[in-house]
Amino acid sequence: MNTFFLSASAATLAIAASVSGANAQSRDTIQIAGSSTVLPFASIVAEEFGNAFPEFKTPVVGSGGSSGGLRQFCQGVGENTIDIANSSRRIRASEIEACNAAGVSKILEVQIGYDGIVFATSADKADFALEPIHVFKAIAAQVPVDGQMTANPYKTWNEIDPSLPEQPIAVAIPASNHGTREVFEERVLHEGCEAAELPEMSKEDMDKACTAIRQDVVVEIAGDYTETLARLQSNPDTVGVFGLSFYDQNRDSLKVATMSGVTPSLETIAAGEYPVSRPLYFYVKGEHVGTIPGIQEYVEFFLSDGMAGLGGTLETAGLIPAPVEETAEVLAEFQEGKALTVADVQ
Repeated sequence: MNTFFLSASAATLAIAASVSGANAQSRDTIQIAGSSTVLPFASIVAEEFGNAFPEFKTPVVGSGGSSGGLRQFCQGVGENTIDIANSSRRIRASEIEACNAAGVSKILEVQIGYDGIVFATSADKADFALEPIHVFKAIAAQVPVDGQMTANPYKTWNEIDPSLPEQPIAVAIPASNHGTREVFEERVLHEGCEAAELPEMSKEDMDKACTAIRQDVVVEIAGDYTETLARLQSNPDTVGVFGLSFYDQNRDSLKVATMSGVTPSLETIAAGEYPVSRPLYFYVKGEHVGTIPGIQEYVEFFLSDGMAGLGGTLETAGLIPAPVEETAEVLAEFQEGKALTVADVQ
């Protein structure tokens, strides 16, 4: 009896695998989802790719945030799963494990360039010269006062530092589904938390204190940057967190803050001067390469000098190009089919 059921189960799995492979072959359009930061770059490349390669259909590019895109990516192999996940952070070990468990074992990492995270206000508001400690004290649920942690008492920015504007504190930050949030916490909140000199506590309590956000003046944005922009328009006192490329496209309505005395720009990020910057990625499902038409060509086109290189189309759109040697190495590893493992990201 048990042998029969085991054999039946094995047959069912074999049939499912066969159907999955057939389904993957029946789809002829590349499906992409993920980071709202990478979205505009991927959309440009997809459109240009469709024009340059008429034998392939134009890829379909969606958003959903880095974590959301990677979650879709790791659902398995076949027609009903996406081919590429855009991400504004590197894939986590836990996500690679989830992919592997679902049968996605050929995860191909493609780093496309760099971007900065900026703080911006409505164009008609006062100038902001921020430090990480200012941001931490503005949005942390608890802050140190006379050596004790207490509920955040700050109502206006100049209460934190007299050099800041006398403006009510209101901040729109990315929700946890965005890769931008992870970089924001690492490069801004943790830096500001350290500078604030919290009283002695366990590492676990310190980590919580550094990233716990107050709810009265902070809005967490699950959508893309257009939703953050809408928040600034509905409440002009809001300071919003954006990717540099989005800010560049909306300079007429936004004013950017300096961070640690540096104005964010293509030049200051490329030079390593602006402190809140990060590499951008997309991840390709190796099992779909050669099955879904055009994936290989799309990746090679994306990394071409004319697209991602210095003076290329994406630099004009706000991407900071990676050094030529770096991009060449990324392309070579993709063409070799070098799959990412848990050990690579630990």
